[in-house]
Amino acid sequence: MMNSIPESADRFSKFAEFYDRVRPKPPEELADLLRQWSGTQNPAVVDIGCGTGLSSTIWPEVTGVEPSAEMRAIAARRGIKVVDGTGEETGLPDACADIVTVSHALHWFDPARAFPEIARIMRPGAVLAAFDFDWPPAVDPEVDAAYREFEATHTALEAERGLRPTFLAKSGHLGRLRDSGLFRHVNEVCLHMKETGGADRFVDFAASQGGIPALREQGVDEDALGLTQLREVARRRMTDRSTWWWTCRVRLATR
Repeated sequence: MMNSIPESADRFSKFAEFYDRVRPKPPEELADLLRQWSGTQNPAVVDIGCGTGLSSTIWPEVTGVEPSAEMRAIAARRGIKVVDGTGEETGLPDACADIVTVSHALHWFDPARAFPEIARIMRPGAVLAAFDFDWPPAVDPEVDAAYREFEATHTALEAERGLRPTFLAKSGHLGRLRDSGLFRHVNEVCLHMKETGGADRFVDFAASQGGIPALREQGVDEDALGLTQLREVARRRMTDRSTWWWTCRVRLATR
């Protein structure tokens, strides 16, 4: 059975401030792409699953939809108008959006309910952009290998302890959007950006995945999680100004 976005929100609510500090913002070019794709220079934007508002920062004005009260509070401090809702029930009026964005959240949605809801709030010609960053950013081959080992370790621990949630494979987003029959054109593009950061932030970023706090609450330490080894490799291979090369994968669906 599909997990809903409220269940995913519960995973992240306990460390909303930490999440906000270490996760990346989307590339500024995304806003330019979506204005061009929607044919609207001053779009009405809805950001579903906006979290702490990181994904909303590229817009001068946006309505965020977020079920986590903790994350809504941080988004509101950023000056973002944010309402309590989900991808399946936004609570927004019909045909209110020229652009709908979903950042790192579409895999939590129930497509049978969320896609019609998203289509309902989209105006004719509006565009949905569901985007995710490819994890981890490209920094160094040894750091990348250590991250993959950490990922395999914590994923196995989550499965062993019954903490692994059910969510949709991101690789299937494009097909599910096309198969819904709700959008007249669907495509995928990749944007790239870079930022700088050191080893400690890289490890914090790794630890910002939703299952890590749950494992820590059960007494799993950093050694067992693979974070200690990841930190050792990152500190050896990275400087405080190492460049992080990100790929932002954007699924576009036009109403």
